[in-house]
Amino acid sequence: MNNNAWKFDTQAIRAGSLQSEFGENSEAIFLTSSYVFDSSSQAAARFAGNEPGNIYSRFTNPTVTMFQDRLAALEGGEACVATSSGMSAILATIMGLCSAGDHIVASRSIFGTTVQLFSNILKRWGLEVTFVSLTHLHEWEDATQKNTKLFFVETPSNPLTEVTDIKALSIIAHQKDIKLVVDNCFCSPALQKPLLFGADIIIHSATKYIDGQGRCLGGAVVADKKTIEPIYQFLRTAGPTMSAFNAWVFLKGLETLSIRMDAHSKNALDLASWLETQPQIDRVYYPGLASHPQHKLALSQQKTGGAIVSFEVKGGQKEAWGLIDSTRLISITANLGDVKSTITHPATTTHSRVSPEERQKAGIKDNLVRIAVGLEDIEDLKADLSSLSR
Repeated sequence: MNNNAWKFDTQAIRAGSLQSEFGENSEAIFLTSSYVFDSSSQAAARFAGNEPGNIYSRFTNPTVTMFQDRLAALEGGEACVATSSGMSAILATIMGLCSAGDHIVASRSIFGTTVQLFSNILKRWGLEVTFVSLTHLHEWEDATQKNTKLFFVETPSNPLTEVTDIKALSIIAHQKDIKLVVDNCFCSPALQKPLLFGADIIIHSATKYIDGQGRCLGGAVVADKKTIEPIYQFLRTAGPTMSAFNAWVFLKGLETLSIRMDAHSKNALDLASWLETQPQIDRVYYPGLASHPQHKLALSQQKTGGAIVSFEVKGGQKEAWGLIDSTRLISITANLGDVKSTITHPATTTHSRVSPEERQKAGIKDNLVRIAVGLEDIEDLKADLSSLSR
């Protein structure tokens, strides 16, 4: 069930829903590995792609299909492939669209594990990756080669919440027949729709805000049908598949996504504003603050500043760890997107496998702390960070 005229919150609850013969109101979980055919000829027709229908849950499952259709509707895309994790969504995209000898230009301001995938694993398979500044767009033009297939960005970036001009970067990409891939994990479609600004492909770690409660791993790729097809074929063969149960959890997460993201953002702006007044803070990174270098650009692309706040404490790693260890309410974990606020030290967690030299280029200092602001009472969060006031 879908209707392009529906508003966002209606699509988040209704889009993509399928109903079985039993007439369930809440979407069903189809926990089955395979499906029974009416005849040998029907089986052959489905395997050949001549008849629509389910075949095997590695690549066709009704619950997963509902999640894919709903997320595609929310992003304004034609099609979606759901995967087992956010990293498998990135891998499936590259394996589906690139070949040995191709070239990718990527922002150096991306998740540490993505850096590892690009720098180490893909390199072994003959793919070349050049890292450039997220915000200095001339570097993207300068890095482009004849064999460049993809531009890859996170905006806002992890962990410094840097923002790139999606429209301007898409123009550079499309002039050279390159596809622009945007990791929209930090915003979700509730706050930002990169396809509207010219992006070709959206990546999600559904583990984060789409779930919203830290329960399940999952990822997704959204694009037009032609672009999705080779990515789907890779998933069908290699099998980095989303489980039906996880897809059902994500469907439920999408129902409250807009409400949660508004509440996350309200708390984050309040906390970021408070942090800027604290004597033990050198600098706060949050797109919703006027002090953020891309503040105007961010709010021209995003509904709000989002839920991630990073800041530098006075001192170094010792002081950063001391602050983190002094908390009693905020969860010390590298995950984000949860209703529970989380706190981490990027240099020794999410970006610990990135070399010190590359971390320095990306602006990730030893005194940097990242908070994914949850839905607790904001005054309790401030109280948990009370050591900053001393």
